[in-house]
Amino acid sequence: MDTPWTTHYEPTVKPSLQYSTEPLISLLDTAVANYPNQVATNFVLKYVLGGRVAIGGSLTYRQLKEAVDRFATALHGLGVRKGDRFAIMLPNTPQFVIGFFAALRLGATVVNINPTYSPRELKHQLADSGAETIFVLSPFYPKVQEILAETPLKRVIVTYVHDVLSFPQSILVRRTQQKDPSWVEITPDRTTLLFSTLLAEYPPAPPKVVIDGHDVALFQYTGGTTGAPKAAMLTHYNILANTSQLLNWMNGLKPGQERVMCAIPFFHVYGMTVGMCFAVAIGAEMIIIPNPRPVDGVLEALHNERATIFPGVPALYIGIINHKDIDKYNLRSIKACISGSAALPMEVQEKFGELTGGRLVEGYGLTEAAPVTHCNPVFGTRKSGSIGVPMPDVEVQILDLETEEPLPIGSEREGELLIRAPQIMKGYWGRDDETAKVLTEDGWLRTGDIVKTDGDGYFYVVDRKKDLIIASGYNIVPREVEEVLFMHPAVLEAAVAGIPDTYRGETVKAFVVLKPDTSATAKEIRDFCKENLAPYKVPTQVEFIEELPKTQVGKVLRRVLVEMEKQKQAEQIQQEAS
Repeated sequence: MDTPWTTHYEPTVKPSLQYSTEPLISLLDTAVANYPNQVATNFVLKYVLGGRVAIGGSLTYRQLKEAVDRFATALHGLGVRKGDRFAIMLPNTPQFVIGFFAALRLGATVVNINPTYSPRELKHQLADSGAETIFVLSPFYPKVQEILAETPLKRVIVTYVHDVLSFPQSILVRRTQQKDPSWVEITPDRTTLLFSTLLAEYPPAPPKVVIDGHDVALFQYTGGTTGAPKAAMLTHYNILANTSQLLNWMNGLKPGQERVMCAIPFFHVYGMTVGMCFAVAIGAEMIIIPNPRPVDGVLEALHNERATIFPGVPALYIGIINHKDIDKYNLRSIKACISGSAALPMEVQEKFGELTGGRLVEGYGLTEAAPVTHCNPVFGTRKSGSIGVPMPDVEVQILDLETEEPLPIGSEREGELLIRAPQIMKGYWGRDDETAKVLTEDGWLRTGDIVKTDGDGYFYVVDRKKDLIIASGYNIVPREVEEVLFMHPAVLEAAVAGIPDTYRGETVKAFVVLKPDTSATAKEIRDFCKENLAPYKVPTQVEFIEELPKTQVGKVLRRVLVEMEKQKQAEQIQQEAS
């Protein structure tokens, strides 16, 4: 296959790598061997006392390993064995890192669970995965209790935020949290156990478990926007391969000296790989932020903790560059940032670079690929609107949307992106039919994304196949319209969706969030679009909203916008009928 993009790799980037078949726990063991006294987790709690007070705690890699091994010993004593599913329902905390690697030490499979899930969503994921153990933060324990009898769970391990803090912060945080309405006092019983007690009672002496690199390390649920969530089975090899690709891609790393801002949730595959695993792989300090909202907390941490690597999402970077007090913060420690999960306007990349002196580039990935497959060169040529070029050892095909024949790279014709690479998942857990829809017999993953390429081999995501708007027979890609909306000086964020229309079938509606202290009318927005788009692509409706609905990692939920609009239309019809 012709791969013109390798000529645009930076000089230090190898076009092909050798990938380890060791278990994923080897990342931690290697970091401990090389950097035992380097800070591993720097837990930053902001506004805990209702003010600008930094409270937190840190663990060195040696201390982290001891906690991991104590917890693994405890889990084994409770009956957790190789292949068992171990659910983690935690925000970003040191406990997440401890639980993740403790499960891997035993050869168990981690099941990442979003702590904001409703009891209904939680029940589905636990039942589907067959998890018998869950590790949960105390405020979320009532959700588990509510559906406990309807799940396969045999044991619930509860942790408090202060469990990993040293004196006197632990006492201070505990007393503060006890005043909060979300405080839950846990009474241990046969099913419910306390993390702090287990760590105190068990020695750091876990059993030796033989783990193959192709064993499943993680169930990462995906597809919630298109139907019932299903678990992508990611192996130790998949995650290690993607981590190795990222290490190869990032220029000028100093192992044992970097500080990685971990504001993206670890329970999301992006935060897990690009944040946690990447950091451990180079013996970096993880600056752990439990909640990136409001963005003030992230800015405080960047300013005070001097982060050097900052993976994030567009919404986070947009919030930072538009912060009213941005001039009060020193962000010059930042060297490099990779943005994922959504389109990143070039003006955001450039503005962020001006503020920090570092480089912000757009990448691309998906859960089924652990997740990163494409990225703009960090310090090389980045192109506006492009997700960059394939990572080393990532094979690609672009299939014509009508004929499904492969399109030549550089033709600029649009088609569905297929990927074959060492980080591609094993399949969907218990969903052979769904697996067959996306994984071909010869290992190609159908992404469902429509892309095109230029002559240099840079890729551009046109849109999701399912998000195409078909108005009066014309195909309209929301991202193209959104790029124009972002050009308007008053627009902070924008999303475009196809809404039902009796005449056109669907019509284009723009949902716009304005920048602070600016104004615009719907007519002004539409007139601006008319200057930059073909008539059939211009939004027929514009609605100004305070905030776009997003996932935990900042991906705009177009389906929610569409459902909101359908509900409005239904209510209007009902009113007219009455």
